[in-house]
Amino acid sequence: MPLATPDRSTAALELTGLVKRFGPRTAVHDVTFAVAPGSFYGVVGPNGAGKTTSLSMAVGLLRPDAGTARIFGVDVWAEPVQARAMVGVLPDGLALPERLTGRELLVHLARLRGMDRATAAARAEELLDILDLLEAERTLVNDYSTGMRKKIGLATAMLHGPRLLVLDEPFEAVDPVSALTIRGMLQTFVAGGGSVVLSSHVMALVEQICDHLAVIDNGRVVAAGALAQVQAGASLESRFVELVGAAAGTRKAPSWLAP
Repeated sequence: MPLATPDRSTAALELTGLVKRFGPRTAVHDVTFAVAPGSFYGVVGPNGAGKTTSLSMAVGLLRPDAGTARIFGVDVWAEPVQARAMVGVLPDGLALPERLTGRELLVHLARLRGMDRATAAARAEELLDILDLLEAERTLVNDYSTGMRKKIGLATAMLHGPRLLVLDEPFEAVDPVSALTIRGMLQTFVAGGGSVVLSSHVMALVEQICDHLAVIDNGRVVAAGALAQVQAGASLESRFVELVGAAAGTRKAPSWLAP
């Protein structure tokens, strides 16, 4: 059954008042931001800031204690099947069936999505070709390098033709050639009307490819909006350090390493 075309006047992703607690600790406090259709949206923050937790709640992988997440106006938790059909997800620490080849994995997932054999095979072939994975035709996912796993994970996220991609650290531990391939694929996706939300620790990359972003620190959004607005005339790295309260250049080496 074909998916309904998302309403382009509605936010691709809208998070409102998301809260998540783990025992006595509140990991996410009232996270709120909206991603316009056609945006390349970055989510940045220090380690442990709550980025992965927020994105997991946004796509239905982790239930929030409070707040809502909507994908093109559809509540992720009230209408999960409809919402998840419109989003492709590359989560942190993606687990994949290890004893399948990349082609077998893609065809299997496409069939689970309800595609016929011909469509599943055609989409798998095209994705493997674009992502330079055809040469690994007989290689099991278990034997994939980190970069190959990132690429096949991205392929699984795009397989069903979503209009929103939510990607947690898609460039982490990826070699420069694979990073260029992934970057080009995502830019083409956005140019064609898709929307991308990605988390990353690489400020230079976010600065180059994102048009909007949210900065999360200690589970809270400390800045959000257009890239230029958040930068406020500074480089993103400098602005990031200022926003999260870190003092650049004040860290010391262990005493036994000091000259």
